[in-house]
Amino acid sequence: MTTISSHHLSRLSEFVASVMGLNFPEDRWSDLERGITSAAREFGFSDTMVFINHLISSPLTRDRVETLASYLTVGETYFFRDKETFNVLEGQILPELISLKGNEGKCLRIWSAGCSTGEEPYSIAILINRLIFDLKEWNITILATDINPCFIKKALTGVYTGWSFRDTPTWVKEGYFKKTKEGYYEILPKIKKMVTFSYLNLAEDVYPSLLNNTNGMDLIFSRNVLMYFSPDSTKKAVKGFFNSLVADGILMVSPAEVMTIRSAQFVPVNFPGVTLYRKNAVKKDINGIRKKVRDDNPPPSMGGGEGEGKIGEGEQKVFSDEINNVMASIYKEANLLYQEGRYSDAEDRLTWLLSHGPDNQMVCALLARTYANQGRLDEALKWCEKSLSSDILNPACHYLLATVLLEQGQIDEAIKSLKKVLFLDNNFILAYFVLGNIMLSRSRYRVSMKYFKNAVELLTTYMPEDVLPESDGITAGRLLEIIKLMSD
Repeated sequence: MTTISSHHLSRLSEFVASVMGLNFPEDRWSDLERGITSAAREFGFSDTMVFINHLISSPLTRDRVETLASYLTVGETYFFRDKETFNVLEGQILPELISLKGNEGKCLRIWSAGCSTGEEPYSIAILINRLIFDLKEWNITILATDINPCFIKKALTGVYTGWSFRDTPTWVKEGYFKKTKEGYYEILPKIKKMVTFSYLNLAEDVYPSLLNNTNGMDLIFSRNVLMYFSPDSTKKAVKGFFNSLVADGILMVSPAEVMTIRSAQFVPVNFPGVTLYRKNAVKKDINGIRKKVRDDNPPPSMGGGEGEGKIGEGEQKVFSDEINNVMASIYKEANLLYQEGRYSDAEDRLTWLLSHGPDNQMVCALLARTYANQGRLDEALKWCEKSLSSDILNPACHYLLATVLLEQGQIDEAIKSLKKVLFLDNNFILAYFVLGNIMLSRSRYRVSMKYFKNAVELLTTYMPEDVLPESDGITAGRLLEIIKLMSD
């Protein structure tokens, strides 16, 4: 039985859906009330109703959203949860990926979206350790994200109780954990270092993005996450996952979430007890994009007829006198395709531009991003370097190069590129942020905090809603909150 009125619970459930994407229909209002009552005490309120009114009527910072998430999300998980899923992963999916990627640069990228306390991404890391004999020669990325900061902090410790091993094969605990003096189980360092944990709000944050490393994924796990989302947030997340995957990339959800994947862009693949979704790499018709380009800024006619008008001022500046307005409209078309996650179509336009004109710096840079989001890092690196050859003093080009180098695992080279960025522009916020991340991962805490401090000082000159340059859409306010969380 609830003690909060239906009216207030309805308002609260709508608010939670809007800021966190979590869905609390009427049959789950008792869970919502229980969570919000506990959260009220954390926020310093003795009266839950007063807290609800304050929550809905006041601006809510991201760190407070993430604190609220710790009371409203469920971390029910354990190692190798859902035997059928991990059997398919070990026997079919990973061997196929390893064979394919072994011939394509030995780079494998996996994302556990909604990783809870870390059992899932660590289980994936254990399987990869078992399946790849020459692991040191590979560039493996296992990204694990969650909105709940308490879950992330626990995952980072890598220490678990026996409850996390219920219904788990005995070889997991015996082969990949050591028992502590207190009777807990700590994951081995070689597995722990394979996983990168970070905060990400699937309902609000931007993905795919080079900044949060969510691009070019071969495999995305999002199990028991979408089932708690509102319909709008589910639709946004599924679109984001699609765009984050490489061609033929795979999305794995829980059996209870199969009905939430209603997108013609994904092709279901059925195994006994398991359904996964493969990204449909078939190119779409681009008439809609072309119409949008014409309607927004139609290119000038080439000798009369339809399409009279002016191209956007931004595109004219991009191409200057090098390329005419018709080609500028093709660049704009490519940019729109890129933003919609239609990377192959964008690639076609960009390569056509480069074959019919000089190596324009902006075209090369966008093509590099397009390749990076498809996981084609060698090609991305090539076009980063071509972009730089067109404008060696452009800090944005050096920053783009650094992000690709990071994905390739060339950390020291990435640091050199980031320092070049700051030499050319000492107000380049994202360079400070990424350097801070790198130093933090290397346990150089003081140096990391120095870079973060510089980024924070520069962020205060922006409005919270301002989108940062070269950020793939991340706002100043969101980056500030991320830095504060990482600095705690």
